[in-house]
Amino acid sequence: MEALLERVASADAAGRASGHAAVVLIDGPAGAGKSTLADLIVARWPGGAEPTLVRMDDVYPGWGGLHEGSIDLGTELLAPRRAGGPGRWQRYSWTLRRLDEWTIVDGSRPLVVEGCGTLSRANAPLADLRIWLTADDSLRKERALRRDNGGFDAHWDHWQAQFDDYLARETPVAQADVVLDVTDWPLVARDR
Repeated sequence: MEALLERVASADAAGRASGHAAVVLIDGPAGAGKSTLADLIVARWPGGAEPTLVRMDDVYPGWGGLHEGSIDLGTELLAPRRAGGPGRWQRYSWTLRRLDEWTIVDGSRPLVVEGCGTLSRANAPLADLRIWLTADDSLRKERALRRDNGGFDAHWDHWQAQFDDYLARETPVAQADVVLDVTDWPLVARDR
């Protein structure tokens, strides 16, 4: 974990040296541990400014929205921030099943985004550090279904099919700077 935090510190310093706040993207399949890793990175952020954390689960426009959520991340949040301004994202209300309010994200603070679809070919160049998580498939499924208390059960196959399409179309592992296998904790980073 310490080696990964050193990479985060380097990304933070490189972003500031380039005149923008650092962006860290964390991608991988459902149940791999993206949310847990994002929480750890935010809690131990090396710079002075606390990063903003955006979870793609709040951005996807429903169970069929992995592709659309990935596009929106780039066009609404990452690209405007890279251009020097604030970015934004629109929350999806899972209870109302519709898009809801917009959230403005200050461009001067570091940003951590976690979720499936973050490392698309369009999004990856807009980040200072790109992390891919992987884990044993059966463990991932167990984690994801347990985490969502039955809410994910009926959608697992459909979501996994979207994710498989995303993998083939966007080759996100090839976009990653760091690949972590989180089958066995603690996290062990390997550089790419």
